[in-house]
Amino acid sequence: MIFEVKKESHGARAGVLKTHHGKVKTPCFMTIATAGAIKGLIPDEGKKLGAQIFLSNTYHLHLRPGEELVARAGGLHAFMGWQGPILTDSGGYQVFSLSKCRKVTQEGVQFQSHIDGTKVMLTPEKSIEIQQKLGSDIMMCLDECLPYPCDRKIAEESLELTTNWARRCRAAPPWRGRRDKACLVPTTTSSLFGIVQGGMYPDLRERSAKELVTIGFDGYAIGGLSVGEKAPLMYEMLEATVPHLPKDQPRYLMGVGTPQNILEAVERGIDMFDCVLPTRNARHGYLFTSQGPLRIKNESFREDFSPLDPKCSCPVCKKYSRAYLRHLLMSGEILGLRLLTWHNVAFYLKLMHDIRASILKGRFATFKKTFLKRYGQTP
Repeated sequence: MIFEVKKESHGARAGVLKTHHGKVKTPCFMTIATAGAIKGLIPDEGKKLGAQIFLSNTYHLHLRPGEELVARAGGLHAFMGWQGPILTDSGGYQVFSLSKCRKVTQEGVQFQSHIDGTKVMLTPEKSIEIQQKLGSDIMMCLDECLPYPCDRKIAEESLELTTNWARRCRAAPPWRGRRDKACLVPTTTSSLFGIVQGGMYPDLRERSAKELVTIGFDGYAIGGLSVGEKAPLMYEMLEATVPHLPKDQPRYLMGVGTPQNILEAVERGIDMFDCVLPTRNARHGYLFTSQGPLRIKNESFREDFSPLDPKCSCPVCKKYSRAYLRHLLMSGEILGLRLLTWHNVAFYLKLMHDIRASILKGRFATFKKTFLKRYGQTP
């Protein structure tokens, strides 16, 4: 993997990330494809909207259909019909999201499957093995994502655990591909990112970043944010972390977030993002528009025949009215979920395109101020 910063503007960076399956222009938003699919869209539709890279989840793909099956299919790219870059999360977020059915030890994390109740042991080495068999372009180290608030002692112990797991991930033996039943199983071509943790303690964040840099990774992610804390605290943690990460390597803020969050993080030097908000919110009728959020289920849109977002050029806004989209959602029509997902994903990808363009022109600060004013937020 090769990363090159092309331009900086008011702290924001525009770069190019070169992977085995193509280039990614940054800042970028990774469209969520947890189980190897964007909910409501096929990969080609995502590509038409400007998607450059998808994010899939190691834990969920391990449970079903299993990495061995995916490998026999030729890897995740062939299995899901997407030839662009893929990043696989390590399963570390599930330590947070599935906290009621897991146990963390020095060895790894033991989960009780939410599908059939079987016990699943995920160690740093196992996480890497699964990701290599999936054939992703970017793998993530296994980490422990803590809730908020969290006692300092617990945060410090977790940091030490995450750093130890990062060393083990880095030392994990490479898995080599082979031919099996006429299918070409993927060989190891992945890059590996370390994940900064440390709770909401600036000195622990700094310590985590420095320890990971000493180990040495292809890129660095910042995890454990957007877990219930207020936005200003999130930005404080970014300011405590980013200066200690290499300038010539990509920086990835995991699980974030709203358009406002993204703009603030880009200003603090973040290059990569992912979040379920565009797809999940669309399924509940919560839509992102240039004038701010819109809840399409509201009665006020029942006879509103105007476009969803007059300033949006996506196919949904060009062809369908708010009244029709509301009707589809209220009627339980699958088409409604698809169209609303289409729009939200298009909104996020267009936002990233415009952010990048403003950085290349040296006008990011102006773009941020104008966007937030129109969106209904104080710059």
